[in-house]
This record gives sequence, C-alpha cells and structure tokens, in this order.
Amino acid sequence: MEADAEAGLNAHPGDDLGPIDQLIAERDQWKDRALRAVAEAENTRKRAETQNNDARAYAIQRFARDLLGVADNLERALQAAPKDAEGAAAGLVTGLEMTQKSLLSAFEANNLVRVAPAAGEAFDPHLHQAMMEQPSTEVDGGKVVQTLQAGYALFGRTVRPAMVVVAAKGSGASASASASDQVAGAAAYARASDQG
Repeated sequence: MEADAEAGLNAHPGDDLGPIDQLIAERDQWKDRALRAVAEAENTRKRAETQNNDARAYAIQRFARDLLGVADNLERALQAAPKDAEGAAAGLVTGLEMTQKSLLSAFEANNLVRVAPAAGEAFDPHLHQAMMEQPSTEVDGGKVVQTLQAGYALFGRTVRPAMVVVAAKGSGASASASASDQVAGAAAYARASDQG
C-alpha cells in the first residue's frame, strides 16, 4: 500500500488528463466541422436563391428576343401605312397602332426596355452596336448620329443592341467651322490666282 501511495505522489498530473485532452480536441474538431457544414449550407442556399432569381428574371429573355421581330414588323407596317387613310384602311392603321402600343406596354410591364438613343447621345458599347461611322457637323465625334434599329434591354442586360450610326472622329461644330475656314481659304486662293 505504501508503494501504491508513493507511486500516486510521483505520478504526473498530465498523465490522467490525456484522455480529457483527446476529448477536448475531438470536440473542437467536431465543432469546427459543424460550423463549416453550416457555412456551406448557407452558401449553397444563397447560391440557389441567386440562381432562382436570375432564372425568374431572365426566363423571358429568349421569348422576348423572339417577340422583337414582331415589334420590328409592326413598326415597319406603321411606317409604310398611309397617313391619310380613310375608311377600312384607317381602321387597319388604328388597329396596328393599338397592337404596337399593347405590345410595347407588355414589354415594359416585364422590364423589357426599348433602347433608341437620340442624336448626340454618347455611344455605349454595352447597349449600342455601331453599324457605320460618318462625319457630322451637328454631333461630336464618338456620339450617336442616328438610330437605325431600336435595341432592347431586360433588367439592364442587353437582349438586342441598338444599331446606330456614330459620328466620325473630328466631327462636330468645331470641325464644321474649320472646314468652312478651309473652303473660304481655298476660295480666296482661287480668286488671288485668277487675278494674278
């Protein structure tokens, strides 16, 4: 007994804590795993929610793109329709106008926005497609001169870019002033050479 008591006095306190330390380490490991699993589940939920929102928001994108041809044809029909129509032709024109108005209202209700920049607006490569470049005396270089075909955007995402004509570099009021100065200078030179 005395030997047992002496062995107890000489025993190290850490020897009995070995299994406790293992339990604490294992508990910490499981706690870390649980926190990671919760974080992963939350990330998966957020990702799924974002994908569902995107799917809802852009589900009509393909359908809308298909309807843009219909809107273009209606616009062409209205442009070709006689402005001074009478009788049945006037009714047809009115029906076309009402159909176009209804279609554009449906587009707007579903956040499909018409993009038709006016002359002088800045060219935006995200919304516009430059079909050609031409010199202009009214519009500065790099800005829209004319819209050839309206574009459409759905929730800020371009469904079809607007087809536009862009002013050439060096265009604008200052370019027209320098061009008129050159013409006046050439005319003065011509007069001087005729006199001499």
